[in-house]
Amino acid sequence: MAKTVSEKSSTPLPSKRITLLDVVRGGALVAMAIYHFAWDLEFFGWLASATTLQGGWLYFARSIASSFLFLVGVSLVLAHSQKYRWPTFWRRFAQVAGAAAAISVVTWFAMPGGLIFFGILHAIALFSLLGLLFVQRHWILPLLTAAIVLMVWKFFRHDLFYTPALWWVGLAHKPPPANDYVPMFPWFAAVLLGIATTGWLQTRDVWHRIAAIKVNRIAERPLSFIGRHSLIFYLVHQPILLALIWVFTSFVMAPDHTARFSESCQSGCVKSRSATFCTSYCSCMITEMKREKLFTPYVRRKLTDTQNTSLLTTRDLCVARQE
Repeated sequence: MAKTVSEKSSTPLPSKRITLLDVVRGGALVAMAIYHFAWDLEFFGWLASATTLQGGWLYFARSIASSFLFLVGVSLVLAHSQKYRWPTFWRRFAQVAGAAAAISVVTWFAMPGGLIFFGILHAIALFSLLGLLFVQRHWILPLLTAAIVLMVWKFFRHDLFYTPALWWVGLAHKPPPANDYVPMFPWFAAVLLGIATTGWLQTRDVWHRIAAIKVNRIAERPLSFIGRHSLIFYLVHQPILLALIWVFTSFVMAPDHTARFSESCQSGCVKSRSATFCTSYCSCMITEMKREKLFTPYVRRKLTDTQNTSLLTTRDLCVARQE
């Protein structure tokens, strides 16, 4: 059987785990936990709505997802460039896919409006399977494929891909309602770039030097431990963070949304009414919403249909009082 291009032009990779990669993976997991902590604070009302979906937080989240998927590509090459280690691959695939399915089930019941149907774990499972097509090929092939993936994502959209069965592709005109949405386009490109980079470094016999790099022990111990147990860390960190914030919010201190609501209310109101009217109207809304026990469900976006009807009645009442 003819050898692949990478086999002809590359040197053997290190046979042992590379500590630096575990440290980098652990650092990415810590960064993810920081982002999720901010998301949890937003969920409980300690941060303004949509804080983590814009500005620096948005780029922070994208950089974390990119680093995870890039490292998936790196790990695929390190594990399978010489020969496919099928038992190891399928065992890991089953663990990741099983965890992804469990997350979908949990969020289906716990967060009906934010089902995670194709998040980072779903992506890692599928992209690992597809990535095997490239790990024993010349690094130029995954590099070119990554460019194609990005170009298609940039310039092609079709309503067909808004069909729920095809949401995972990522080529609809608008993203579907979901949390932790990591579709194939453009995110598979990050895995392909990891594969291409690893193959390119392999042709230059760099990996043995990378494996020999020493990391400060103070940082290495916790980060490499997290990196070696990445799936467990991913699954347990968010329930722990949510539980801690829930306990604090429920038994120590609850966030006060009054000032934030008043500011938002008046900024929207003055577009069509006088400042005097808006000040009185927003004050009325706060008083009446709290009296009718609508304020907290409103700021948490958990109004029922009946409460929405009551809110409209309250709005009409406050408008009438100012006119």
